[in-house]
Amino acid sequence: MKALKTSIIACAALLSLGSCDFLDKEPTITTSGSYFNNESEAESFLNGVYAILTQPTFYGNQYIYLAGGDDLEAYGGAGRAPSNAGLICNNATSSDPYVAGLWYTLYNGINRANTMLENLPKVPGLSESKNKLFTAQTRFLRAFYYFNLVQCWGDVPFKTSSTQSVEGLQIARTPKAQIYDFICKEMDEAANDLPTAAELSYLPGSVSKSAAWGILARVYMFRAGEHFRDGRVVANDTDKGYFAKANEYAKKVMGEGHGLAPKYWDFFIDQCSDKYNTTGKESIWEAEFAGNYTTDIISEGRTGNLIGIQAPDLSKNESLVGKADPGYGYAFFWSTPKLYELYEANGDIDRMNWNIAPFTYTQSVTGKGVDGRLFEVGKMEEVKNQYWNKSYEYGAPDNADPAKAKKGDREKATAASNYDRSCAKWRREYESEGLKKNKNFTAINFPILRYSDVLLMVAECENEINGAPTQLAYDCINEVRKRANITAIPDMSMNTETFRQAVKDERAMELCFEMTRRWDLIRWGEFKTNMNALVSRAKAGTNWKFGPSNVYNYFNVSDAYNYFPIPSSEMAVNKLITTNNPGW
Repeated sequence: MKALKTSIIACAALLSLGSCDFLDKEPTITTSGSYFNNESEAESFLNGVYAILTQPTFYGNQYIYLAGGDDLEAYGGAGRAPSNAGLICNNATSSDPYVAGLWYTLYNGINRANTMLENLPKVPGLSESKNKLFTAQTRFLRAFYYFNLVQCWGDVPFKTSSTQSVEGLQIARTPKAQIYDFICKEMDEAANDLPTAAELSYLPGSVSKSAAWGILARVYMFRAGEHFRDGRVVANDTDKGYFAKANEYAKKVMGEGHGLAPKYWDFFIDQCSDKYNTTGKESIWEAEFAGNYTTDIISEGRTGNLIGIQAPDLSKNESLVGKADPGYGYAFFWSTPKLYELYEANGDIDRMNWNIAPFTYTQSVTGKGVDGRLFEVGKMEEVKNQYWNKSYEYGAPDNADPAKAKKGDREKATAASNYDRSCAKWRREYESEGLKKNKNFTAINFPILRYSDVLLMVAECENEINGAPTQLAYDCINEVRKRANITAIPDMSMNTETFRQAVKDERAMELCFEMTRRWDLIRWGEFKTNMNALVSRAKAGTNWKFGPSNVYNYFNVSDAYNYFPIPSSEMAVNKLITTNNPGW
């Protein structure tokens, strides 16, 4: 199951010798020809193309500070100053290190892919089947990295050959429409030679046909809304055409044997436990992490540590393991009252009590280990009917003894009025059972695509294409709602607009904190509007404890935030990029 993770680690040193960013200031000398002497070396290089996903500048850490920050989540916490990097706190500049880090990382991945594709035909003894498989994976990954560039920056430099010298590194920006055409063609053709999810035993570390089709559907849906951030008027048929293509590919995924895990939390408990699809074939593609930062295997991420339920730092006490140390969580990401109230309006306590922390871990003696949980009023009984028997339990408090009254699982005496609560989607208590957890690094994967997202894509596309929700649209959205244990939307009860909003709300409740919301708002033309709408409430602190401190400023974004800025370090050396994105 962890073969891909181990292979990525094994090839890291090899790749560091020959990697070069074709848009970087000064590339190293490439020696890629020495890496392709046999099938094993070629496969190692391919794993290096995958390894881009888990870099600290991408899903391994910094991406959440770039794509995070939307109308459902905010950077925050008690006494927490704004982040000094990323776009999440509305204080970025074109010299932002996280922006530059992602830019160069994606181009590094593209250059590795170009190198791979140029050398595969020269590998001695490589079978035709392996050649097709390696080529398909590489083409898809290159297209995926280009999609991330276009999604973030729009028009970007475009190149499909590897960098061989310091000459010719200055490249002008190519119109994004041309790059979109390339992305769609590459992903479509790559899917033909990719294995099915079933052939991969539904293990989501490698790219399958399902992953390729699902991501291609996402590409088409984002492309359908590009005109909003550019202020262009387009023919309705153009939008419908893109939605039709997205629908075509998303429906292909529906025929691949995927299904939702029985309970919402099952998927995330699997992720935190380093397992895959134990109760349902929901996970389609994940960025894979491994190790605990104490061995030679160094491929950890920060999922559950930076984003996930809040927990104390007990990492220095080696004797504290298991439920005494559920794993340190900084809790940089907090729900907005908008997300909280959306759950309440839909009676959605299952997803609410998993995604938004219903409790905090407590210590009766600071530094001696967690020995209790303090639940929000009413939440303990709800959780007892949900995932109680799948989580740590600390017993009942002894209220007759003042010292023991602070131990065990109990509820607050009075209900809190604040609706901004820590993200709880990833919980380190399931990580490395019985072993000491590292303070900052985890082996928890990050979800890139799961089946519930695909179902909601189909529901949205069916509505947009047909001018009204079809039976399939209702079936798809209600399959997601049924798993959440909330009321189904009655068939044929909505028009185009009301169903469109229902899909938007469902995506919010289902996919919050998974770094898709920002892109959804941009493709719907709602990012600035939805963000600005929360400024006054945050400033007033209405059910929003941290709103008046710094948080209200994070929502006062301008239209500039529909794009990332071209890094100033890139513009300093690439003189063919003459203008930055609007507002930067």
